[in-house]
Amino acid sequence: MIGNELDAADIHDPRVRAAYRRCRRINAAHGRTFFLATRLLAPDQRPPVHALYGFARHADDILDTLDPGLGMNVRAQRLQELFDRFFAGAALTDHPVLVAARHTARRYHINAELFEDFLASMRMDLTVTDYPNRDALNGYMRGSAEAIGLQVLPILGTVVPVAEAAPYAAALGRAFQLTNFIRDVDEDLTRNRVYLPADELAGDGVDRDLLMWCHRNRCTDNRVRNALAAQHAITRNTYRFAADGIAMLAPRSRPCVATALTLYSEILDRIEDDDFEVFSHRAAVGQARRLRVAGAGLIQAWLARNSAPVAYDPAEPGAA
Repeated sequence: MIGNELDAADIHDPRVRAAYRRCRRINAAHGRTFFLATRLLAPDQRPPVHALYGFARHADDILDTLDPGLGMNVRAQRLQELFDRFFAGAALTDHPVLVAARHTARRYHINAELFEDFLASMRMDLTVTDYPNRDALNGYMRGSAEAIGLQVLPILGTVVPVAEAAPYAAALGRAFQLTNFIRDVDEDLTRNRVYLPADELAGDGVDRDLLMWCHRNRCTDNRVRNALAAQHAITRNTYRFAADGIAMLAPRSRPCVATALTLYSEILDRIEDDDFEVFSHRAAVGQARRLRVAGAGLIQAWLARNSAPVAYDPAEPGAA
């Protein structure tokens, strides 16, 4: 099947095809919900989306899943090497993830600043462990989540000028990451990180010491529960805003994005159903539910791809 996708994407060089295959395997292994949603994209759209996921995952692995004995200086050096190799346009014998990501960036004219912003946020994770307020957290997410939403937008296509759809694509990336921050607060504490605004937590009497108490005792203090509920409401509103942008996408891309939004936002449902007991287990959407939502999306995607949709063309007379 991957061969058919690469053919549809007009990717024929054997070395480049091997690079995209590597990214697809990474996506399938590490991003179950995301990978399931990509199956609703048209075949030619899947390889570049896998490439962008592979690039992001590769950077994340440098931060968190390499030998834990490696010091911050070594990790910082490896992130800088990743940055240098990506922007230097090294030969095709380079790391396969970089080969596929560079190929995608060139083909879809993805702004290089989005990759710079992403790697800048990754470097922040080496030294920044807390965010004093919402502005500081949003600054981090501009590179880590919003940049990815904007990278994917040219692949999805739009029926409006890209600049009009961009705020919604950025918001969806932000909503996904805010969901992770709430769900994974316990796991993040093991890496000495708190991705929740300290001043907003303090409004409910919560600080890092109380979060660590919850972490050690595997339970959620009522003050923490109230603080998480407030973060939950902010994230819900972010999803509502992002949902308004789905109609701006090319019709063939809408079922995929709508499915991803539905499944990821339902993680919030599970967290709420569990009464915010995020320190004792990790909230997840069940396999049966994922398959039902994806199945409905698959039908919608097939119908959209067979109705000759037209994406926005900036060269068309009268286009903004």
